[in-house]
Amino acid sequence: MSPTRLSTVVLDARDAHELADFYCRLLGYVVRAEEPDWVLVGPPEGGGTGLSFQTEPEYVPPVWPTRRPGEQQMMLHLDIEVDDLEGETARAVAEGATLAADQPQDDVRVFFDPAGHPFCLWRQE
Repeated sequence: MSPTRLSTVVLDARDAHELADFYCRLLGYVVRAEEPDWVLVGPPEGGGTGLSFQTEPEYVPPVWPTRRPGEQQMMLHLDIEVDDLEGETARAVAEGATLAADQPQDDVRVFFDPAGHPFCLWRQE
C-alpha cells in the first residue's frame, strides 16, 4: 500500500450541509462525518470515492463555459456515469440541479449543482 492516498475531493459552498444533502440525494450517498462547517459523504456500503463539502462564506460560484475572462473559472468538475442519461437528467433537475444552456456533447449533460459547481452526467456508448 502506498504511504499516501487521495481520500476525498472537497467542494466549497456557502452552506456545506445543503450541498452535501444534494449530493446524497443525487448519488445515493450517506453522511460519514460532519462538523458545523464541513461534511463528508460517501457510498452507504463504505469504500468508493467520497466527497467533502466545506462552508466558505466568501464562496463565488465558477462560470462555465470558461470563456469569460476576469470571472471565477471552473477549477474542477465531477463526471458521474449513468445508464439512463435522459432519466437521470430529469432526476438531477428534480433534486435541484440546473441544466446548463451549453451542451457540447450528445452523450453528456452538463449541470450546475445548487452551489453553482459544474458537473456532468454521461453515458458510455
